[in-house]
Amino acid sequence: MKRLIKHGLRRGLKLYLFRGLQKLRILQYRLLSENAPREMRGRLKQPALFCGVGEIYIGASSIGVWPSPYFLNGYAHIEARESTAEIRIGKGCHLNNNAVLIAERNRISIGDDTLIGHCFSAYDSDFHRLEAHLRSSGTHDGKDISIGNNVFIGANVTVLKGVTIGDNSVIANGSLVNRDIPPNVIAGGVPAKVLAPLPD
Repeated sequence: MKRLIKHGLRRGLKLYLFRGLQKLRILQYRLLSENAPREMRGRLKQPALFCGVGEIYIGASSIGVWPSPYFLNGYAHIEARESTAEIRIGKGCHLNNNAVLIAERNRISIGDDTLIGHCFSAYDSDFHRLEAHLRSSGTHDGKDISIGNNVFIGANVTVLKGVTIGDNSVIANGSLVNRDIPPNVIAGGVPAKVLAPLPD
């Protein structure tokens, strides 16, 4: 009995210290952030760095998951780089650890009730031209990204500019999504393609 009580006290102390340290990390990244979301109804369980001069809106969602990889040594990077850029996350979403969303000039939107695995990335731009003599000219283009409602995205997924992912669809771990994915399907691969319809 004494051993159980001792174990319980030790565990409680560890959790208390752990939560305190994570709160300090979240505060540190908040102080480092140069952009504050216009709307922030979400809950940060992991540090998030907000960058750029565009607009960021986060509904009643959560960023960071415990227990999951990179919870203690990673952070979310959410950047609306230029004044025309916008990032919008709906309500009921769960973004796992180490998410990266960079909207350079366009819009990245994530619908309601979407689940996203760790090390997810979304980029609305290539950031550079392919031609060697124009690579740093700043004349590259960008396109909106739209992720629908109730989408389930696995770990280590990258979504590129111009992509729309339809409602309810599932994207497999490790996928590179560079084209539209319709609603109600399972998709995966590099590049991602439709693998099957969602089961009823």
